[in-house]
Amino acid sequence: MTTRQDHTLAELFRAANAGDERAYAEFLRLAAGLVRGFARGKCRGGEPDPEDVVQETLLAVHLKRHTWEPTRPVAPWLIGIARYKLIDGFRRRGRMIPVDLDDVIETLAAPEPETASPLEVNRALDALSAGQRSVVTSISLRGQSISATAAELNMSEGAVRVALHRGLAAIAKAFGKPS
Repeated sequence: MTTRQDHTLAELFRAANAGDERAYAEFLRLAAGLVRGFARGKCRGGEPDPEDVVQETLLAVHLKRHTWEPTRPVAPWLIGIARYKLIDGFRRRGRMIPVDLDDVIETLAAPEPETASPLEVNRALDALSAGQRSVVTSISLRGQSISATAAELNMSEGAVRVALHRGLAAIAKAFGKPS
């Protein structure tokens, strides 16, 4: 949208807010075209329907037209409303809106790494049976796969999974954490 087009929209909206019905009709026609272009660019596969976004935006403009500051450009205000109506449409349909991670990375907290001292690890392993200790050590500490651990310990993969699950549950219980 050019500055001239936004100026025209603003003039029409000022006149409409002053009671000029023809100006309001023309404003709504131009605003609908602007919002329609915005919504079509954002609605992939027709979800939500761009026309629904247009209608909901125009209704919101009608209800909230007193919130527009006449000294400000009208297009950003209009597209801001359309953006919120578009988000509402996505929410109703359960669609997720992609967010560029670079836009929010500074607001995300870095996870605190949970590390255990070697003494704590040994204490946890000592609480396990010999078979569970071997499985947990192989998979959790040395990073081996289930199949490699099964071959090394001459066990079935199912038995390794059971021993790993029970071993980790025993460690969690010993340290007061739910399994």
